[in-house]
Amino acid sequence: MAKNELKSRDNWQTASGPSGLAGKAEKNLYKVFEKAFKGTNYVISKHPKDLKHLYEDVILSEDTLAQIYCPDKKVIKNAKKRGWGVSPDFSITNKLTRKILFGEIKRQDGWVEGTDPSAGRGNAHERMCKLFTPGLLNACRSIGGIEDEEILPFWVVLEGDITRDPKRNREIAFWFGKYDKNYFMWRPNMTGEDLIKHFNKYLKHYLD
Repeated sequence: MAKNELKSRDNWQTASGPSGLAGKAEKNLYKVFEKAFKGTNYVISKHPKDLKHLYEDVILSEDTLAQIYCPDKKVIKNAKKRGWGVSPDFSITNKLTRKILFGEIKRQDGWVEGTDPSAGRGNAHERMCKLFTPGLLNACRSIGGIEDEEILPFWVVLEGDITRDPKRNREIAFWFGKYDKNYFMWRPNMTGEDLIKHFNKYLKHYLD
């Protein structure tokens, strides 16, 4: 790990560890990377807007248009102000190459000691499946500049008891298949150093 990326290593124990509410967990992830990236060419952004307007101008067939609600242009324009697209939880950018890795944070309960399988209910992890759709994959590659097919153009960080759930771990491993470096189980016993190490070892060079 580069010297600049280790400058704030002493603070990682308190700045990371997935605990508390999802918002708290997100704040910790950002804090870990902001400290690790200080003095480097990398930057983490919260809720980047690169994908915010993705499907506003998608052209539909005449047959489809004849069967759906078609408000006038003024109404459409006002409706689009909030953006018809997606807003990832974060993105990591190499300021020199301008390449971008988009990221999602998914926190969820899970089946662990002292609970039964129903403790693993929830669908936060399922909502990340939109990232695998052909349209979003193409957009993330095109906008982010990560064209290498060896890796996906996004990274998912999972937190909470789901990271130790025997069913969910198998489910997520099955979904990602050979792209197992595109997700990270940030388990309760881990620190921010583990998170940074994963990024540096498996994902960072795709931004160069």
